[in-house]
Formats: sequence, C-alpha cells, structure tokens
Amino acid sequence: MAASELYTKYARVWISDPEEVWKSAELLKDYKPGDKVLQLRLEEGKDLEYCLDPKTKELPPLRNPDILVGENDLTALSYLHEPAVLHNLKVRFIDSKLIYTYCGIVLVAINPYEQLPIYGEDIINAYSGQNMGDMDPHIFAVAEEAYKQMARDERNQSIIVSGESGAGKTVSAKYAMRYFATVSGSASEANVEEKVLASNPIMESIGNAKTTRNDNSSRFGKYIEIGFDKRYRIIGANMRTYLLEKSRVVFQAEEERNYHIFYQLCASAALPEFKTLRLGNANYFHYTKQGGSPVIDGVDDAKEMVNTRQACTLLGISDSYQMGIFRILAGILHLGNVEFGSRDSDSCTIPPKHEPLTIFCDLMGVEYEEMAHWLCHRKLATATETYIKPISKLHAINARDALAKHIYANLFNWIVDHVNKALHATVKQHSFIGVLDIYGFETFEINSFEQFCINYANEKLQQQFNMHVFKLEQEEYMKEQIPWTLIDFYDNQPCINLIEAKMGILDLLDEECKMPKGSDDTWAQKLYNTHLNKCALFEKPRLSNKAFIIKHFADKVEYQCEGFLEKNKDTVYEEQIKVLKSSKFKLLPELFQDEEKVLSPTSATSSGRVPLPRTAVKPVKARPGQASKEHKKTVGHQFRNSLHLLMETLNATTPHYVRCIKPNDFKFPFTFDEKRAVQQLRACGVLETIRISAAGFPSRWTYQEFFSRYRVLMKQRDVLSDRKQTCKNVLEKLILDKDKYQFGKTKIFFRAGQVAYLEKIRADKLRAACIRIQKTIRGWLMRKKYVRMRKAAITIQRYVRGYQARCYAKFLRRTRAAITIQKFQRMYVVRKRYLCMRAATIALQALLRGYMTRNKYQMMLREHKSIIIQKHVRGWLARVHYHRTLKAIVYLQCCYRRMMAKRELKKLKIEARSVERYKKLHIGLENKIMQLQRKIDEQNKEYKSLLEKLSNLEITYSTETEKLRSDVERLRMSEEEAKNATNHVLSLQEEIAKLRKELHQTQSEKKTIEEWADKYKHETEQLVSELKEQNTLLKTEKEELNRRIHDQAREITETMEKKLVEETKQLELDLNDERLRYQNLLNEFSRLEERYDDLKDEMNLMVNIPKPGHKRTDSTHSSNESEYTFSSEITEVEDLPVRMEEPSEKKAPLDMSLFLKLQKRVTELEQEKQSLQDELDRKEEQALRAKAKEEERPPIRGAELEYESLKRQELESENKKLKNELNELQKALTETRSPEVTAPGAPAYRVLLDQLTSVSEELEVRKEEVLILRSQLVSQKEAIQPKNTMTDSTILLEDVQKMKDKGEIAQAYIGLKETNRLLESQLQSQKKSHENELESLRGEIQSLKEENNRQQQLLAQNLQLPPEARIEASLQHEITRLTNENLDLMEQLEKQDKTVRKLKKQLKVFAKKIGELEVGQMENISPGQIIDEPIRPVNIPRKEKDFQGMLEYKKEDEQKLVKNLILELKPRGVAVNLIPGLPAYILFMCVRHADYLNDDQKVRSLLTSTINGIKKVLKKRGDDFETVSFWLSNTCRFLHCLKQYSGEEGFMKHNTPRQNEHCLTNFDLAEYRQVLSDLAIQIYQQLVRVLENILQPMIVSGMLEHETIQGVSGVKPTGLRKRTSSIADEGTYTLDSIIRQLNSFHSVMCQHGMDPELIKQVVKQMFYIIGAVTLNNLLLRKDMCSWSKGMQIRYNVSQLEEWLRDKNLMNSGAKETLEPLIQAAQLLQVKKKTDEDAEAICSMCNALTTAQIVKVLNLYTPVNEFEERVLVSFIRTIQMRLRDRKDSPQLLMDAKHIFPVTFPFNPSSLALETIQIPASLGLGFISRV
Repeated sequence: MAASELYTKYARVWISDPEEVWKSAELLKDYKPGDKVLQLRLEEGKDLEYCLDPKTKELPPLRNPDILVGENDLTALSYLHEPAVLHNLKVRFIDSKLIYTYCGIVLVAINPYEQLPIYGEDIINAYSGQNMGDMDPHIFAVAEEAYKQMARDERNQSIIVSGESGAGKTVSAKYAMRYFATVSGSASEANVEEKVLASNPIMESIGNAKTTRNDNSSRFGKYIEIGFDKRYRIIGANMRTYLLEKSRVVFQAEEERNYHIFYQLCASAALPEFKTLRLGNANYFHYTKQGGSPVIDGVDDAKEMVNTRQACTLLGISDSYQMGIFRILAGILHLGNVEFGSRDSDSCTIPPKHEPLTIFCDLMGVEYEEMAHWLCHRKLATATETYIKPISKLHAINARDALAKHIYANLFNWIVDHVNKALHATVKQHSFIGVLDIYGFETFEINSFEQFCINYANEKLQQQFNMHVFKLEQEEYMKEQIPWTLIDFYDNQPCINLIEAKMGILDLLDEECKMPKGSDDTWAQKLYNTHLNKCALFEKPRLSNKAFIIKHFADKVEYQCEGFLEKNKDTVYEEQIKVLKSSKFKLLPELFQDEEKVLSPTSATSSGRVPLPRTAVKPVKARPGQASKEHKKTVGHQFRNSLHLLMETLNATTPHYVRCIKPNDFKFPFTFDEKRAVQQLRACGVLETIRISAAGFPSRWTYQEFFSRYRVLMKQRDVLSDRKQTCKNVLEKLILDKDKYQFGKTKIFFRAGQVAYLEKIRADKLRAACIRIQKTIRGWLMRKKYVRMRKAAITIQRYVRGYQARCYAKFLRRTRAAITIQKFQRMYVVRKRYLCMRAATIALQALLRGYMTRNKYQMMLREHKSIIIQKHVRGWLARVHYHRTLKAIVYLQCCYRRMMAKRELKKLKIEARSVERYKKLHIGLENKIMQLQRKIDEQNKEYKSLLEKLSNLEITYSTETEKLRSDVERLRMSEEEAKNATNHVLSLQEEIAKLRKELHQTQSEKKTIEEWADKYKHETEQLVSELKEQNTLLKTEKEELNRRIHDQAREITETMEKKLVEETKQLELDLNDERLRYQNLLNEFSRLEERYDDLKDEMNLMVNIPKPGHKRTDSTHSSNESEYTFSSEITEVEDLPVRMEEPSEKKAPLDMSLFLKLQKRVTELEQEKQSLQDELDRKEEQALRAKAKEEERPPIRGAELEYESLKRQELESENKKLKNELNELQKALTETRSPEVTAPGAPAYRVLLDQLTSVSEELEVRKEEVLILRSQLVSQKEAIQPKNTMTDSTILLEDVQKMKDKGEIAQAYIGLKETNRLLESQLQSQKKSHENELESLRGEIQSLKEENNRQQQLLAQNLQLPPEARIEASLQHEITRLTNENLDLMEQLEKQDKTVRKLKKQLKVFAKKIGELEVGQMENISPGQIIDEPIRPVNIPRKEKDFQGMLEYKKEDEQKLVKNLILELKPRGVAVNLIPGLPAYILFMCVRHADYLNDDQKVRSLLTSTINGIKKVLKKRGDDFETVSFWLSNTCRFLHCLKQYSGEEGFMKHNTPRQNEHCLTNFDLAEYRQVLSDLAIQIYQQLVRVLENILQPMIVSGMLEHETIQGVSGVKPTGLRKRTSSIADEGTYTLDSIIRQLNSFHSVMCQHGMDPELIKQVVKQMFYIIGAVTLNNLLLRKDMCSWSKGMQIRYNVSQLEEWLRDKNLMNSGAKETLEPLIQAAQLLQVKKKTDEDAEAICSMCNALTTAQIVKVLNLYTPVNEFEERVLVSFIRTIQMRLRDRKDSPQLLMDAKHIFPVTFPFNPSSLALETIQIPASLGLGFISRV
C-alpha cells in the first residue's frame, strides 16, 4: 500500500512541537511521491508548510481514527508510535479520568494526585475471577492475572512496579498487596494478610521521606514475596530491601525532609514515655532542619506515629523493643548536634560536658569520655605497630555523620529482619507472588553514586523486560505457525557489560577503593584510559575531567566522579563501633553482632537484604585472610550481588509489569505535562514495547471477529461457509501486498497501519451507503413535500376566489345601505334645525314674561316690609321706657332690703357666739365620756351604778345636743334664705336674657330638625336598600366560605392521606432495613456456627481417638437443644425448677446468646411494627374525623359525647369479657371427660346449655345496646351542625325586614362578620391540629430512626473490634440485656400465675355449681327411672378413632424418623411422586401426637432433632439447588402448620371446623416458630448463594457479550489482551442459557410446593443479581459502553420481562430491580449534546447515582465513525445539575446484597386426616392415631 493512498487530502498527521511535543495537523492536499513540502493546517486553524527531511524523506506519523482514540490497550491502535501513545494516554487521563492503560503486557499507571473511589472492596470483588482483557485496565486486573496464573500454571509470579519518584510506585504496590490479602485471605487465624499490610506503615516511616518531587518518596527498593499454601491462601511474606539512601540521614536538600520517623518522634515528644528521650522541635536538631520544611501539608506526624506503633505491635515488636528503637533514633538526632572545636589544622576537640553528646551517651549506654575521644581520634595500624592519630574538624564531622548513617542502616536492617520474622510462614510455602517496588530511571543536574546504582538496576530490569516481551511475541508467532523474521530491538547488554563486566566501571571503582591513595580523580583517569574511544556507550564531557557519560537505554546521563569512592567504601571507624558494642543498652550491641553474617554472600541470600559495609579500617590484631576480605566488600559489590540474586528470582517467575508515570512536577490533580510524560515513557520502556510490537504484527483478529467487522466489504458471492477461506479471499482483494498480513491458525496478523486502512475502506463504504440512503430518502421527502404543496395551493386558490366574490357582494349591499342612510340623515338634520329654532323662541318669551312679573312682586314686597319695620320700632321705644322705670323701682327696693338684712345679721352673729361656747362644752363632755367608757371597760363589775348614771347623763346630753343642732340648722337656713333673696333679682334678669336667646335658638333648631328629619328619612331608606344588598353579598360570601371550607377540608384530608401513605412507605422501608440487618446477623450466626462445626471436626480429626460404636453428635445439636430448652422455659411455669438445670449442662453458650439476641430482635421488630401500624390506624381515624367535623362542638355537648363514648367502650369491654367467659366454658366442657357430664342428655349438660343460652342472650342485649349507642352518636353528630355559620338565608331576610331601627341592622351586620371570623378561626384551629398531629408523627418516626441508628452504631462498633473483643463485647451486651429481659419475663410469669390461679378458682366454682345442679336433679329422679334409662358412658361413635390427623412413634425411633425423613430423603423423588410439603406434614402430625400426650420432652426433642437434621442436610448438600429449595419449602410449610394449628385466632380464620379441632392443646410453640423462621431465613440465604453461583458465570456473557441481535454492534479492533468474543461459541453462555436456567429454577420451586410469595422474592433476588452484575461489568468495561450495546441490553431486558409475564411474576418487584440497568442502556442511546439533553438525562436516570452516570458518559465509546464522543463540557453540565442530588458515592452496585425475606402466612386447605404415608419413605414404625 503506497503512501499516496494514506497521505491524502484531509488525512491527519502528527508533527513535532517544542512545547506540546506533538501537534495534530490536517493535509490540505494529497501527497505525491517526490514532494518536498506538505501543506498542513493545524487544529487552531493556522496553515503550515511542513518540510520533509531531504535525506530520509520520512513522512510525519499518521493519526489513528477517532474511534480508536482512548482505547484500553495501546497495542490496539492501528498506528503505533510515540505521538499516538501520548495522545491516547492524555485523552484517557484528562477527558475520561482513567489513570490505567494497557500497553501490551505493561500496565501504565498515571498518578492522578487525587483520591479516586476505585479501590474499594466492591471493585476488588468485581475484578476477582475475571479475565484480564475482559475488564478495564486496573492494578487489580494485573494482581488477579498474577494470582490466577500462579494457581493455574503453578508457577511463581512477580509484579514489577517501577517509575520515578512521585509516580505512585509505593501506592500501586500497596494496592496489589491489598488485593491479594482481600481475595485470598489467610490460611490460619493469625491474620497474616493484616500483618502484610501492616508492614507498610513501618517501612514508610523508616524508609520514606519528603523530596521536592514527592511527599512520601521511597528512598529504598524493596521486593516483597507473599507466600501461599496449596489452597492459595496467604501464609506469610518476606521482604528484601535494596540501596537505602543513607546520606539522607545526615543531609537534606532544600525543601526536603529526613526520614518520616524522626519527625514523628519530635511531634510525639510530649508523650510521657518519650520524656526520657529529651526530644524537642524538629527545628532544634541539625539532622532534621537542613531542608527547611519540617511539616508536610495535610500530614499529622503525631497521628502517623500512633499508626506506626500500632503496626509494630501487630507485627510482634514488643513495647520494650519499640522504646529501644526510639532511643536509638533519638540518639542519632542528638549525635547530629554534637559540635567540634578546632585545636589546630590537624586536630579538634569536643567541649567538656557537651550536652548533645551527654544525651547521646546516656541514651546509648556508653561512656562519655570514650565516645568523645574516638570522635576526635582514629587508630592506625601498620605491619609493625599501631598508633592513635587526631583528626581534623572536617574529618571528625564526616566520621560523626558516617557513624550516624551506619547506626541507622543497621537499625533499618534489624527492623526489616524482625518484620520478616513476623511475616514468616509457619507452614510450608507452596508458591509466592513477588511485588517489586523499585526506583525508576533517574537523571538530575548532578548525578552521583546513587543515580549510577539506580540506573544500573534499571538497565538489568529493562534487559529482562525486553527479553520477556520478545519471548512472548515469539511464542505467539510459533503458536499460530506464522513465518517471522528476527525483530531488531535495542539490546542493552553492552551497557550492562560496561558497568559490571571485568574491568568495567564497578570493577575499576572497587580496585581504586583498595588503593591506599585512591581518589576520585585517579579513578576518573582510569575510566578514560580504559573505555574512552573503545566503548561507544562511554563518553567524556568536553569541559570536565571529573565526570563521565553513559548512554543508557533511556537517555544519556552524566555522572560526577566526586564522592564515588567515599560512598562505595562507606567508611566508619572501628573504634567507634567497639564503643557502641560495649553499650549497656542490650539492643545496640544486637544491631552489630550479626554484622559478620550480613556481610557474607550466603547470608545476603538468606536474609534478602542488601548488605552495607561498615568500615575499611583493619583491626589491631587482624590477620589477613578470608574474614578481612569479606570485611572490605564495597557497596557496589554488594549491590551487584543482590541485583544478580533479584534477577535470578525474577527470571524464575512470570513477570507482570506496572509502569508508573508522573504527569506533572507540581502535584496538580489531573494535569498532564506532555514533556515530562514523554521522558518517562522513554525511560520506562513503554515506547520500546510499542516499537517491538510495531516491528512485527501488532494487530490481531480472529477470523470470526474479522468477518463480523468487515462483512460490509464483502459481496454475497464472497461469503462462504468456511470463515477462514472467506477472510483470505477478501484480504487478497483489499490488500495487495501480502507482506502486510499473515494468516495464522486462529488469527489474522496485520502489520502497523493496515487496520487503519481497512477501517478507512469500511468507513468509505458505509459513507457511500449513507449517501445513497440519504439521496433516496431526501428525494422521497421532496416529492412528498411537492404533492403536499400542490394540494395546498389548489385549496388556497379555491378559498381566495370565494373570498373575493363574497367581498363584491358585500360592497353592493353597503352602497345601497349608504344611500338609505344619507336620506334619513338629511331629513334628521333639517328637522333638528326647525325644532331648535322653535324651542329658542318659546324660551325668549318665557324669560321676558318672568322678568316683568318679578319686578312687580318686588315692589309689593318692599311696601309690606316698611310697614312691619315701623310697627316694631314703635313697640321697642315703648318697651325701653317701661324697662327704665322698672329698674329704678327695683333699685330702691334693694337698698331698703339690704339695710334690713344687716340688722338681722348682727343678731345672728350674737347667737352664733353662744353656739360656739356650747360646742366647746360638748367637746369636753365627749372627752370625759371616752374616759368614762374606758374606765367602765376596765372595771365593769365594780362600777355598774356609775354606768347607769352615766347613761342617764348621756340621754340628757343627747337631748340637749339635739336641741342645739336644730337651732344651728335653723340659723343656717335663715342665712341661706337671705343670701338667696339677694341673688334672686340678678338670677331672674339673667334668666330673662337666656330665655330670649333660647327662643331664637329653638326657632332655628326647629328648622334644622325638620330639614334633618327629611334627610334622615331619606338616608334610612337608602341604608335599608344598602343593607339588603349587603345581605345578599353576605349570603354569597357565606356560600363561598362554606365551599372553601369544604375544599380546604378535602385538601387537608388528601394531603394528610398522602403524608400518611408516604410515612407508611418510609416506615416499611425502615422495617425492611431492620429486617435486613437481622437477617445479615442471622447469616453471620450461621456462618459462625458452620465455622464452629468445622473447627470441631478438625479437632476431632486431629485428636483422632474414635471410640468403637460411638457416633459423634453434631455440634449444633447440643447448642440448639439448649437454646430451645431455654425458650420453652419462658412459656411453662410448673417445670421451671427442673429445666433451669439443663442449660448448664449444654455446650456452646455463645451460640445460645447470639441466637437469643437474634430472636429477641425479631420480637422487638414485630412489636415495633405492630405499634407503628396501630399508630397509623389511629392517625387515619383522626384524619377521617377531622374531615367529617367542620366546627368545634359546644363544650357541654362534647362532654356528653365523651361520656357516651366512654360508656360505649365500657360496654364493648364487657362484651369481650362475656365472650372470653363463654369460650372458657365451652373449652371446659370439651376438656371434661366425664361421660355423665358430656352426654347430651345429662342434667349438668342441660344446665350448662341454659347458662350458655342466657349468657348469649345477655351478649345479644349488650350488642343491641352498643348499636343503639352508636346510632345515637351518629344522630348527635348529624344534629350538631355549625349554628353560627349555617344561618338560614330566609330567616336572615325576615329579621332584616323586621328591623326598623338603624342600630338593629348594624348589629346584624356585625354579627355576620363575627360569624365569618369564627369560621376562619375554626379553620385555622383545625389546620393547627392537623399540623400538630403531623409533627407528633414525625417525632415518633425520628425517635424510631434514632433507635435504629443507635443499633447500627452499636453493631458498627462491634464489627470494628477484633474477633475476640467483638465476641466479648457481644457477650457482655447480651448478658446485660438478657438479665433485664429475664426480670421482665419473671414479672410476666407472676402475672400469668395470678391469671392461672384466678381461672382455676373460676373453674372450681363452675364445677361446684354443676355438681350441685347434678345432685339436685338426681334427687328429683325416681329409682325406676334410673334403671330404665340407658347408660351412655363414652359416646361410642367417636370419629377420632378413625384418624385424628396425628402420627404416633416411639421415643427410640426418633433418630430413625429423622434419618429416613430428612437425612436420606431424595428431593427429586418426593417432588415428582408425592404431595408438596409431605415431610413437613408428617413432622407436624408427630408433633401433634406429642402435644396430645402432653409430653414436653418429646416435643422438644423432636423439634430439635428436626432442625439439626435439616441443618446437616444443608451442610452436606448445600450446593444442590433442588435440595435447598426442597427444604426451604418444607420448612416454610412446617412453620405455617405450627401457626395454622396453634389455636391463635389470627391464624384460624381460614380453617375448617375439622382443622380447628386439630389445633395444639397443651403447648405454645411460639418460640419454636421463631426458631424455624430463623432457620428458613438461613435456608433462603443459602438458596440465594446457590443460584448466584450458578447464574454468575452466565450473566456477563449472556447479557453483555453475546450479540442477541446479530450485526448491530461491530467488533472494534482489540489489542494484545484479547477480550471474550461476542460471537456465540459452543462453550459460551447466551441469553437463552439464562432464561433456560430461570425456567429450571422456577419449575423446581413450583414442584416443591414453595409459597408463591416466596417464589416472587426469589425471582426478585435473581433479577437483582442479574441487573447488578451486568451494570457493574458495564461500568468497568469501556468497550461495552456504546450505542449498539445499549440496544442489545434493552432487548435482553425485554426478553427477561417477557419471561416474567409468562410466569405471571410482573408484580413480584423483579422488574424494578432492573431499572438501573435499563436506565444505563437508555443513557447509552440518548442524545448527549445540548442542555436539553442534559436535563432529560438527569430526569430519566433517577435510579442511577451521579458517579454511575458520569462513569457511563466517560466510558462511552463510538464503535463507528458516525457516532460522536461525549464532550467534557457536557459531562461537566451533568455534574453541575446533579450536584444537589443526595445519593451514594459508591460506583458499583452491591451484587452480594440480599433483600430481606418475609414468610407470609399461607394456610393449607389439606386435611391432616386424609394424608397417606407412602411405603417408599420407610416410615413403617409410625402408626396413625
């Protein structure tokens, strides 16, 4: 295929760019061979001329089709090159928020710098057991592949995690280990998986530090081997470490930190146990303050210290050892603060009593003088003598730092050893999976010895990776029998030889370290002399003689030689080590005593650590030999040995590769820096993998997939029955160059770019077909439009012409009408003018005549008024003269009378003086009288005579005083008369003037009153009319108010009913949640019970001392028996002392407590449900009453009603008592077995019948009274009408008409207003009462929720505890609760005892009365009559003898009964040949007989054996669906029988009279019913697990992968990891397989006679599992999120719904469980562009969570070019619209969720006496009774 065919116009290419690395461009014209320039247009619209290289003439790389962008596997891309890889990773990372991508066998992981919810337990379960290619890329998929290959191939596995610092290596390794710990579990109870995970916090604290690139950078490499046993469960682990960065202990660069443990210690310095360490702030110590960044944002070092200590405790490091570790670490910090003073240039000293050194020596337990001496001196040994030499300050500081590094390195190794001991497997290891977390390729501005070792390790790993990739490619080609040539790939063996071969860099470095005066400069010169110009991979920098350059596989790296020798030797002085070895602190010598072992190669192999040498100084008396040679091993030599060991381990395992990429250097979440990403892709070997794949045949298709995808390119004649030959024929026509593809046995192999070419041809074919379809459809649409337009034009013409004709006729009519109008108008104008002139003439005449008449009248009026004036003036003059004369006379009279009055006044004054004297005398007499009275009171008996005299005196005095008073009064009267006489004249004159004024006022007022009367009369009439109008308005308002009141009452009632329904639903949901929690606890209990049985079996096997003839009893038998014994104690009182001893003999009290806890919880839930139901009924009744009443009743009437209601309740209670007594009498009659009494003709029998008839008559009377009362209540309710509001309009009108006065009308109006206000107030009060009721309901619901939350919190707290503590806590809680319950039960027992005693007394009384009546009647009967009357002793024709519905068996046959009926019964034969539930009926009939015999031991034993037998069967054959279904239906039937024949009225409603006779009489088995209900719940849960295990392998294949509608979804190109084919092979499951399995389940359950309601619940659970598993896989598989797959899912769901309709199960709730899956399928198919689409999606997907909706949109992948991707902006819009939705953040559905099951009571119509026992059951020892 020529380039001109691909580089055509509009083809898209990649061009290099200095900023974005690669840019996308589009060709503007076709490329022709020989062109030197390409005309391109960039995505931003800029045109560009791209010049081709004149030498290579290499064209720019082509872009992949859009449908391949974002693929899970990079090898699925048609064009495999660097820009395609980079773009695919960027699209997945930025747009789809996907951090994992496959690249062949490599998993590329990009650090998101953000917590993602993709590592939960649900995700682990989703990936567990799945093929690696079937799920989206994930670290769990790699871990699952390794785990699966280990189990399948029985070969050890390795997961190699690499990447630079900050890329997420440690986190990836941690998640891989978490996956193994979760999936496999541990083989023992030692919780090995927890210990493996607990090693992470310890290693991170001592081996991780903050760097400029990463806040938690691992500064060492580690390889963890996780060991598994033969059952592939974790049994232990082992850790190897590599190249710890010791230099960080003594030096940190800017913005970096030392190891975390030092800062954790400083942050915890205030703890009491750390006081002795004398620590402080991290800024105080030299070793922790150099970086200037002691705190990491978001990290609490004190809290991390707690986690570290907890992890140490979990791994078995005791508190004493922990404190020892912390002492050594604190000592290192204090050692860093030791300062030296220069004595001269060659010596130094330490200040005396130097505090840091003193603290260091105290903590280390060494002598201060020795340590201070050897820190400033060193010992030199020659061949002949030894001498001590002082050292300079610089050398002393270096020696101090070397000692600190050496102590820390040994402590690190010691901790690793102890961690390995804690993780060591106690049993033999069968296989292991290794997780290698090692540093990636590093290159900095200054590269030293550490970078050299790191890059050396990466060279070895890259070589191993290349060989593995090449090997896999070769195996694939050989498997498919394809001829292939050797692929040229980069072999880095020359680089490895340069480093590690003889006379290599490491060899020369070790040689230089042995030289006495070796230095970095001399070593550099040796390197130049040895390798420069001789090895192409070694270069010398131009401007430096102390550096060298190595061409690594990833890049060129320049290393600075300075410090290489010192770091390689790692020198520490021997004398300082000796001082530490002599320490009194026992842990410190322990660090150094194993040093010799560590330095040997064999010990390095066994311990798994990289050894580090301690010194190159020879001891004083050391002899040359093997020990000294081993002592001088360098770091490079040790690292090379450990690396060889690692490579041997990796080569012996199957490797899996994880390459971690750091997207940016600023730790920004989801930010992609192309430059940094390309550097790392080149360094980690991803691009090398791509290059190797691209060199061969990277694209691979099976023949069926190729045929399905490219069927559109074939003609009908090309399609043959042989798919392989068909594909060959088509390919030979499409691709002429046969070298571009190869045919294998099962696959077609394509070279790079060929799939893109085929996709282009396919797209062109589809585009041409689309154009043809569009052309045809558009032509048809246009023709249809033309016909419609022509028809419309004709119709319009017809209507227009008709309109014009009608307009002309209208014009003619208007013209004629206008002439007529003009005629009449002109006549009207002339007549109007005439009438106007006539009216004006008449008006002038009238005015003139009036004027003349008025003038004449005025003249006559003046003459009359002048006469009147003269008359009045003359009269006035005469009156004035009269008044003057009268005034003079009066004045003279006044003067004379004044003179006479003065004289009289003098006389009165003289009399007055005498009166004053008498008054004084009177005052004195009063005082004396008071004194005399006081004396009389004191001496009453002695002065009686004086008292009489005094009384006489008082009488005389009173007479005199009366006279005086009369005189004074007379004088006063005379004085007043005088005054009145003087003022009388003036008053008379004033009165005359006033009378005159009043006369004038009266006249004026008379006129005004007359006017006002007329006006008032008019206003009154007007007011009456207005009041009538207002009256009518008030009537209408009243009617409107009544209507509103009715409407509001109706609305309030409706809202109340709606709220009640909603609250009822909420309560039902809460009840289901509680039921689910209870059933989960029951499931946990059954699991613990099974585990207990297994452990007991294992113990018996371990002991292995079986007794001859002894058969082991099931462990659950004794525990259950104890439980049931305890439960029966509650109901029976008489046997209490005997039974209280039994539980002490039983075993497993834990089972009993747990079981009783569950049992009690169920009773509480039932009581709670009943109380809530009663409360709801009460509220509904209140709502109905509120709807009926419209106003408040009067208080007196309400009291009467309340009294009558109380009376009615009393009568009803009396009625119930009478009923109870009647039932007791009937029961007493039936229980009495005396023939004389029970005979129908006996006298006592007649007496009792009379009593019964009288009682029944009295009962009827009571009933009639109740009915009368109820009817009275109803009539009273009807009589009580709202009098104030319902005023009759006619009465109101008559009253208004009768009201003549204005005040009465106003009062009536005010009364109406008050009535309206009263109505409104009543309405408000009703509304408030409803609101109060609602608030009370909400409060009750809230209290119930709080109780539920409290129970949940208690359960959560118990679950968080360790198993031992959890058991203890549950036991303590159960003990306290059971004691309280026992006290309550004792109280109830006492009450029951009282009731029993009372009933016994009543029975005795009745028996006595019957006896007396019988004796009396017998005395009245003659002896002859006694002889003649026949005797009826037993009433012989008893039907019970025929069959009473009971089965009798012997006690010793109980085990045989259980064995034949339960343990050895085959469900299939019973289900086919016998009636459903036959074992349950047989067992119940046996229980009935034991109850008939009143044998409680037999009842208890039979029920206990039955339950234990069912448990044994289910444990033995628990994986068989038929067995579990059979015993679930029989257990439910047994439970229903116990209820139906319990004698309780609630269960006897549907019984026949004969069935009521079969009720249990002696025992109340309610407790056993609860036990059987719990057993049924356990069986149901086991049934769900069985059907889940059967359906699980079918669901994904049948619902997602299989194409039910063939040809709808095209298969996309896939990568190296092939997914499961969607084409149905013989071994794959289809939708038909699922439906057949559902039919099988349904038929089996129906054959077993399972209750229909229970079948519905099972079907609902099955459909939930199908929907949840399908949706979870859809959310984790990008290739399934397409439009066509949505159509397939909807079709499959419709088939399942059709199955439900066929089985009449649409009302089972199963369809609703598929709603999330249906909405996800609809989401794949709906339009996803505009805001309206977003709104529609938000309203449609209400069953999906926000996380699920966003995940589906992110995963949506077009299968064809015609589909469009979902824009990131659209997804952001969806997230914004759904931000307020409160739903679970969990991504996946809980596929393990089991709905709470209920067992509705289902009575049987089968009569027990008709049941026949078949001989095939082997129950001949049972006899019918």
